[in-house]
Amino acid sequence: MRALTWHGKRDVRVDTHPDPRIEEPTDAIISVTSSGVCGSDLHLYEVLSPFLDEGDILGHEPMGVVEEVGSEVTNLQPGDRVVIPFNISCGHCHPCSTGLQSQCDTTRTDGMGAALFGYTKLYGQVPGGQAEFLRVPQAQYGPIKVPQGPPDDRFVYLSDVLPTAWQGVRYADVHAGDTLVVLGLGPIGDMSCRVAQLEETRVIGVDLVPERLERARRRGVEVIDSSREDVVERVMELTGGRGADAVIDAVGMEAHGAPVGKLAQTLAGLLPDAVAAKVQEQAGIDRLSALHLAVELARRGGTISLLGVYGGNADPMPMLTMFDKQLQVRMGQANVRRWTDDILPLLLDDEDRLGVDEFATHRVALDDAPDAYAAFQEKRDGTVKVLIQP
Repeated sequence: MRALTWHGKRDVRVDTHPDPRIEEPTDAIISVTSSGVCGSDLHLYEVLSPFLDEGDILGHEPMGVVEEVGSEVTNLQPGDRVVIPFNISCGHCHPCSTGLQSQCDTTRTDGMGAALFGYTKLYGQVPGGQAEFLRVPQAQYGPIKVPQGPPDDRFVYLSDVLPTAWQGVRYADVHAGDTLVVLGLGPIGDMSCRVAQLEETRVIGVDLVPERLERARRRGVEVIDSSREDVVERVMELTGGRGADAVIDAVGMEAHGAPVGKLAQTLAGLLPDAVAAKVQEQAGIDRLSALHLAVELARRGGTISLLGVYGGNADPMPMLTMFDKQLQVRMGQANVRRWTDDILPLLLDDEDRLGVDEFATHRVALDDAPDAYAAFQEKRDGTVKVLIQP
């Protein structure tokens, strides 16, 4: 099969690999019809190279058609149309049974959370879904069956974007009349705005990319261009000096405006992989400007919902301010299967209240995926969300 593979920093290529096969009785094989490029993929493209090997297959937002199932997979059959959650969970361990599928005891390795498709040695080094075919472990539980008919765009975001945004808004604990600030209007931040609007929440979006700001503005989001305005001053003005009831950080470790963190990431990238991995696991090398901004923007007693990926174990945090303001902070990988039953009815409604049918800005063939990665990383050509269609 053909698959998008990692070869080094800013170097992804389409290579030929053996077709996947059933290895465990709980496996399934799917032919991939669509697979998203996620902002988290850019961390692999740019920062997390010490945790990758050349030839690793990328991608964690796939959907497709079931080709084959293992002997213990009784809920699927060939021909079923399915979306594959980015985290691999069993459905029966204690975390799964309590709605914490991202912490699945069955699939997690090396003290980290549940295994993820296409996402480094930290999370199991499982081959990803930016490929023609995908082996799906724990297929007796994970795959989400969706109906035939609507295009892939209607359902593919159940793999990651929608449940991540949904969880982010739930963790923000906003209600009608509250003010929510969303930092970063990439795919996750954009979708978080849309989910929050379902709750009749006032949403303020912050970014510096004109196309992303305009995209959010068209859907009724109040926007702040961080390249032109003082974000703290503007949010305080919009909230009567109180601050936001909640802030979602949808940016993470590669935030703009953090030169020291950027330098640390660059220097770590020059080290041998084994050394760099230890540095990144133990040291505080994240660019924390978005998270620090969230602390400033939240009102006293407010909430920060952290969706952006961070990778340092010793990141400096303004604990005095956080304690003094009595902030609540919730974070973590999305527990995809926890939320999909809540989201799916919205996708089956012809009204398309979340705007998923037009959410993608670019749809590309697998051979064009390397160029799409570069455009996404450089924020050019209006690239917000890319769907690869093998």
